[in-house]
Amino acid sequence: MATGNSSDQQQYQPHPVWTALLTKLLANLILDQVRKGNTANNSLSNKAWNFITNEFYTRSGIKRDKEHLKNRFAALRREFSVVKLILARDNFVFDESTGCIIAADESWDQYVKVLTFLTMLLHDLVFQSLYMFLLILQECPDAEAVRRGGCPVYKQLFEIFAVVHLEEEPVLPQRSYEYAAVKSRPSRGVEATIASAIVEMAAASRLRTNALTQMRSRFTLAECIRELDGIHGVAENVYFAALENFNNPSARETFLSLRSDMRLAWLQWKCT
Repeated sequence: MATGNSSDQQQYQPHPVWTALLTKLLANLILDQVRKGNTANNSLSNKAWNFITNEFYTRSGIKRDKEHLKNRFAALRREFSVVKLILARDNFVFDESTGCIIAADESWDQYVKVLTFLTMLLHDLVFQSLYMFLLILQECPDAEAVRRGGCPVYKQLFEIFAVVHLEEEPVLPQRSYEYAAVKSRPSRGVEATIASAIVEMAAASRLRTNALTQMRSRFTLAECIRELDGIHGVAENVYFAALENFNNPSARETFLSLRSDMRLAWLQWKCT
């Protein structure tokens, strides 16, 4: 049995991550479909998603199904909402050449105060369920993460989300804006931006959760075993190691996402 060499280890990664290049590729593919008008009811059409899925595979060599790409799209919506919230404040500037958000340390410290207000606002809102409240609360922006990484695809996302809206956006009650005047809070413009960001993050979280559930249901143990049995030349030790490996949902997803001719080499590298 031939084991995977160093080049195999580089080619067949156990779980390809969303790098900056892959994220940019997906954003550009979505933007191209938006510009071509392949939308319906402020959402990308099924035809558009099918094209995006096929083109993403063609250009990257990484197979991701439509649900996985939609899940990433929802995450980008949340990231866009966070960055838009930050840029609504004074002294924050977006550098298009690098995708970084530039501001003085003092401005970042003040941004933390906005997060405090956001938490207060969340507690004052009436959501459809406690689950949705907790889901949004844990999606509060991480200032340090945005400070380090910025948002290289913000320009593309800005154009995309001017057209595309997520489904099932919750409606904020009117009283969410009626905070007592005696409480210290940001300006009305920033407050409105925060409220808008909450709506967008809530919709993104719901879409991401639904997409993730659908995606995981596709990568079943039974499907992995069926595909494994169809591969010729699998050594016995690799076969049984693969069965144990398939207890990991990420391993199942990676295995089924690979092209058929790549799976044996990946198994040999992963399971020996």
